[in-house]
Amino acid sequence: MINIVLFGAPGCGKGTQAQRLKEHYGIEHVSTGEVIRGEIRRGTELGRSMERYISEGKLAPDEVVIGMIGNYVAEHREAAGCIFDGFPRTTVQAEAFDRILADNGLKVDVMIDIRVPEEELVRRILLRGKDSGRADDASEEVIRGRLDVYREQTAIVSDFYAAQGKYAAVDGLGTMDEVFERIATVIDALEK
Repeated sequence: MINIVLFGAPGCGKGTQAQRLKEHYGIEHVSTGEVIRGEIRRGTELGRSMERYISEGKLAPDEVVIGMIGNYVAEHREAAGCIFDGFPRTTVQAEAFDRILADNGLKVDVMIDIRVPEEELVRRILLRGKDSGRADDASEEVIRGRLDVYREQTAIVSDFYAAQGKYAAVDGLGTMDEVFERIATVIDALEK
């Protein structure tokens, strides 16, 4: 089993590349948003708790998100592997994630950080906003604010995995195929 944390700023192409990796390697794509929606649909205690935070416009505390990911890992222990997209977002979550995986006889094999310059990220998200209609993708000011939050709160998670020798940065510029090949090269090197 191979477990990959797919990492990068908003607009770097994580979702697109995760889908391609899922198809190529036959592994699960674990989107935090999908896990949360699944818990809510099933009406679990964690799902009901999350629903309250969402309805109040608040971010869920780490323990709720960690609990949901813990449930997912326990239910999918037999998968060929997982790509975790959107989790962990903080060092506290990364530490808890390592414990969850260890409790299930698993580990993170690599964090792959898709690196894209900020101006290109802004350009991509503005373009995406024209198609998606999402208000948070249509305002350059809001986008830059999201990127600031990413830099201040989330980017430091890469240090956690780098300290374990599990960090790899890939250039996120170029065609989808070029970026995919760079990511696949990192994954294929793990299997040797």
